[in-house]
Amino acid sequence: MKSFDILCIGSVLWDIIGRTRRDMHYGADMPGIIRRIPGGVAMNIAMTFRRFDITPAILTHIGSDREGDELLTACRDLGIVTDHVYRTQDLATDSYMAIEDPNGLVAAIADAHSLERVGNAILAPLANGEIGSAGTPFEGIIALDGNLTTELLSEIAASPLFARSDLRVAPASPGKAERLKALYRHPNVTLYVNLEEAGLICDTTFGSSAEAAAGLIAHGAGRVLVTDGPRSASEATGPDVLTATPPSVKSQRVTGAGDTFLAAHVAAERDGASRSDALNFALHAAAKYVSGESPQ
Repeated sequence: MKSFDILCIGSVLWDIIGRTRRDMHYGADMPGIIRRIPGGVAMNIAMTFRRFDITPAILTHIGSDREGDELLTACRDLGIVTDHVYRTQDLATDSYMAIEDPNGLVAAIADAHSLERVGNAILAPLANGEIGSAGTPFEGIIALDGNLTTELLSEIAASPLFARSDLRVAPASPGKAERLKALYRHPNVTLYVNLEEAGLICDTTFGSSAEAAAGLIAHGAGRVLVTDGPRSASEATGPDVLTATPPSVKSQRVTGAGDTFLAAHVAAERDGASRSDALNFALHAAAKYVSGESPQ
């Protein structure tokens, strides 16, 4: 077994991303570029950790098909530890398809059914001694993906396997943001959400990241980071809210920006950065990603 620094749990799949330089509308057919690249929330976070010289391991499901073999090879080539990946013969490797124009995401479809169907089978290494057990739970940082089912997130919140973990949680999409409520019971959870997701979790509409961060804390969260695109981002630890403004850049891509923000923030805190410095470091890393300056 290879050693690792941080554990990433959740979706690892193929992203099929189509980008065009022209504005899109319903039914539009535009020239552009289509790429297939490793993706998924857990994978995007893991890839960003590698850019900061942090070695992540992934807990996920990957099918025993050609696409799965190619995806595992891509992970290993990037320096991501795959020793603990759960594989099956009867479920295909998941995928995500998105279309982006100069204004951002136009539409996307996430096919993460295999991850949802295997449930807690992906967590076996945390119980069987490979990574941890009920008697000696894993004590490091875990980046957790909101693609997991509400039932599994609830199990994680109450499980002794995660009792000593530092959970950093990202929603898979606004449509799945409400699942994160299940994690409020865990004492060491940090939620990373955007303004829309914060509103969905609290069943309201917020006017700013600072308002949303305070609202999530009032709603029962212990620590949150809320982004609002190019406008602002706020971190709240209890009632103390800190806000910063990201650098202005021309958007070249948006898929994976939130995952980059989370990984950069974790990397900065791991290096001992202050709350303010960690927030600004994450904003600058996400801006470089959106501008196309940093690699994908």
